[in-house]
Amino acid sequence: MKDSESNRPRLIAAADGSSLSNPGPAGWAWFIDPGRWAAGGWPHGTNNMGELTAILDLLRQTRQLAQPLHILCDSQYAINACTTWLPGWKARGWRKADKKPILNLELIQALDAELPGRSVTFEWVRGHAGHPLNERADSLARAAAEAFQRGLKPNPGPGFTG
Repeated sequence: MKDSESNRPRLIAAADGSSLSNPGPAGWAWFIDPGRWAAGGWPHGTNNMGELTAILDLLRQTRQLAQPLHILCDSQYAINACTTWLPGWKARGWRKADKKPILNLELIQALDAELPGRSVTFEWVRGHAGHPLNERADSLARAAAEAFQRGLKPNPGPGFTG
């Protein structure tokens, strides 16, 4: 797919998070194709932590790319955190409009460090609705959470190989 502004091909990836009890064993994953994906998680976390971590890891692993990155995500929280809310939170000293602290501060600040200078767009896709990339990211994130639930390490995937 082409980036409309630059006419360069876009790299399209899906990012997703999963938590089995929310909070509970949690996982994250991003997926481009069978040779380029990654997953991970924690013994105890939330789905929002997973959603943000999937995006963060994808940004970090693709930071050397010159081409635009298009991220499909079924979390409106994660998309809004990266695109709409982050600038206001930062301007208010990492506080919400009601002056309360924001959740997932370390992840939000890490995303703030990765996003500038990148051509990144987000697209909301309905979760569990048959979108192939989103379904694969979802299954990888859930598998990571299930691995932590069983006391195992999840398959981290090949990562981004170019």
